[in-house]
Amino acid sequence: MRFSRRTASLPLAVALVLTLAYPAVPHPRVPDGHRKPAAPFGAACWVRTDGSRVVAYCHNPYPETDHVSLHIECARWWDIDTDSSAVAAEPAQTVRLAGRCWKEVDQAWISHRRGS
Repeated sequence: MRFSRRTASLPLAVALVLTLAYPAVPHPRVPDGHRKPAAPFGAACWVRTDGSRVVAYCHNPYPETDHVSLHIECARWWDIDTDSSAVAAEPAQTVRLAGRCWKEVDQAWISHRRGS
């Protein structure tokens, strides 16, 4: 079977179109000289649940203020979940957050927000 010039150049044209269709993306391991490394941020928090009570301690070792909030999800459907107001954890400061459910606690976690 003999190929014509048109048929022989078709695979080359398809390969060229597919190559040009994808934009050049930098390799993820290659450092980008334009990116500035993010400053370290975020208080280290320890959450302890004891029955229906939750206590959390957050220590901020960084020079930027971290606003931390305690979120509690109760196990019973009729028990009200709670979200505490944000507490400012200043640099080198430890803050205590506490909350509770009427019955059992299902989950408890801390959220972080940069200070203004």
